[in-house]
Amino acid sequence: MLLAYYVHDLSPFLIHFGGFGLRWYGLAYLTGFVAGMLLYRRLAVMGYSDLRPDQVCDFITMGALFGVLLGGRLGYMLFYDFTRFFHDPLIFFRVWEGGMASHGGILGLTIYTLWYARRHGCSFRNLGDNLVVVAPVGLFFGRCANFINGELYGRVAHVFWAVQFPKEILFYDPSRLDRLLAKTSGIDPAFTSPEAVVQGAEYSMPLRNLLATELSPRYPSQLVEALLEGVVLFALLWILRTRVRLPDGILCGIFFISYAILRILGECFREPDAPLTGILTRGQFLSVFMIMTGLLFVVWSLMKPRYPQAMREFRVS
Repeated sequence: MLLAYYVHDLSPFLIHFGGFGLRWYGLAYLTGFVAGMLLYRRLAVMGYSDLRPDQVCDFITMGALFGVLLGGRLGYMLFYDFTRFFHDPLIFFRVWEGGMASHGGILGLTIYTLWYARRHGCSFRNLGDNLVVVAPVGLFFGRCANFINGELYGRVAHVFWAVQFPKEILFYDPSRLDRLLAKTSGIDPAFTSPEAVVQGAEYSMPLRNLLATELSPRYPSQLVEALLEGVVLFALLWILRTRVRLPDGILCGIFFISYAILRILGECFREPDAPLTGILTRGQFLSVFMIMTGLLFVVWSLMKPRYPQAMREFRVS
């Protein structure tokens, strides 16, 4: 018996006016920043941060702009699309075409936090510990937006929860694409390009029925990564921050190591979107360096322990 898989039909737009509108992806980033700011402020009120609660908004806002967005975009250009970026550097500014790398965003945010700590005389490790606790919230919303956009989809899988993503046809070889377009144009003369077919899947049931016979069922890896990098990682770090007495910097180390391990696991479900490095996907390869960075944070923190204000008088009985 053949399974009837869900053919992805979600629009990337929350509100659409012609060629413009409010995209779910932008809303996901905004929601992640606001949620992260509120959670970080809560940690400051509880005494876990060197920042005062009224300083958190500025820190998170500038970190989002110069760390996450700038770093994420530049990271994508360097790690996943370097050839096109080398020949057309202005592609960096065409953000509406998509392209953000979480590894680049994490690196950019790390550099920004280091600069902020030096500029304002704060502890870099303390800022970082609280930042990594709330960062998985943004990762969660970002991965959900990836699913809504139908991008970064998973490997072929014949499980009952598999999804068929129309954007798969953008990577068909020419002969296979021509055969598909000959069928889709019979449904509607407008469906004569892969882009038109992808967009048409949002509203045309006959087109979706046809695509259901053509597309490969795949893991919804975006949701798997949202669960791992978002929910699981946030729960782990929040419990450690508020229930365990740890010196500043330890949580940074745990974040880098845990995120890397969860990302490596999540990549097992995801279709590689760049050439492999040996047996590793690009995301897995970059995660190896995050594990090494995390270990350095742990060693640094244990060698020079310093505790946040809320834990300086805390003793385990």
